[in-house]
Amino acid sequence: MNVLVALSGGVDSSVAAALLLDEGHDVVGVTMKLWGGDSDTGCCSAADVDDARAVARRLGIDHLVFNFGDDFTREVVDPYVDDHAAGRTPNPCIECNRHLKFDRLVGRADALGFDAVATGHHARIVSAPDGTLRLARGADPAKDQSYVLYVLEPARLARVRFPVGAMTKAEVRAEAARRGLPTATKPDSQDVCFITATGGREAFLGSRIPLHPGRVVDTAGRQVGTVDAVELVTVGQRRGLGLAGGGARRHVLAVDPTAAVVVVGGADELAVEGVALERCCWASGHPPVPGTPVEAQCSAHGRPRPAEVAAVGEDGSVQLRWRSAQPRVAPGQSVVVYDGDVVVGGGIARAAGAVTGAVAHPRSAGASTPPAAPPPASSG
Repeated sequence: MNVLVALSGGVDSSVAAALLLDEGHDVVGVTMKLWGGDSDTGCCSAADVDDARAVARRLGIDHLVFNFGDDFTREVVDPYVDDHAAGRTPNPCIECNRHLKFDRLVGRADALGFDAVATGHHARIVSAPDGTLRLARGADPAKDQSYVLYVLEPARLARVRFPVGAMTKAEVRAEAARRGLPTATKPDSQDVCFITATGGREAFLGSRIPLHPGRVVDTAGRQVGTVDAVELVTVGQRRGLGLAGGGARRHVLAVDPTAAVVVVGGADELAVEGVALERCCWASGHPPVPGTPVEAQCSAHGRPRPAEVAAVGEDGSVQLRWRSAQPRVAPGQSVVVYDGDVVVGGGIARAAGAVTGAVAHPRSAGASTPPAAPPPASSG
């Protein structure tokens, strides 16, 4: 089999390529050049390309570089910026998998005559009772990446391989060291590849969209603090809100960039009975019927929460009901539904309705003059 292996410059993809060679496949490595701007984290730096090339040289395989920079900007970076401007909390890694790694790359592999594409993701592909392919959690719970891959439907899974999915991270590193691969001790990438550690989200977004100061109010509409940029606030956040010290902890319940308002409340006010999902993807091609018990994961390494499918909308949206009240999910985040270790599907959390008592900022009423700047943040 001719396999195109996505070499990111990390240890997992390095071992994936080596294992495929052991199986007798004809392997070619490819590194996707996705981000052309500054990068000191993630998997898009110039050093990562050099590391991938060194691994290919060590394994004796050809190494290609595909420049998908325009696609990455259009499908990942621009929506990331737009989401923040709208008060949502996006997950760019999922969109990169959806549009680049398992769409654009697979399409290029097809055009070049490859039989399959492989990556170093910690996930497994299993067969359902009806014989169709399903995505499942990787063997290492601490490194499982099925959450960021839930968008892969069975037809796509048929073209994909995850060689390290049945291994723990320790086993992967030990295998890399045994083979003398130059990435054996390389640290894992942790952050969004186009956000630098020095500038962070504020510098990145501030160079692309206006960042507006905002008022922090409680659910009765009383101002209790300020933020420098409402576009940087996410639901669930409890730091950096300009709140006075002492008293019970307060969390962000809602973000309204148009009104330049952040609503906060206690932990009991953060809890909700369920979450609505849009832009859903289902492994079977259709959502589970209402009443189906599931487990839902709301972040890459979050704890699965017992739930059931409460309703399915005509627009394809799905309402999940938690078995017991849970902290609300930030709009824009993906919620992935599991049956045990197997991915059933998932979608993106839809913004909830307005929080009772929140008051609008004059900007939201179309005021002809800009609102006054918020008062200085209180100490603490």
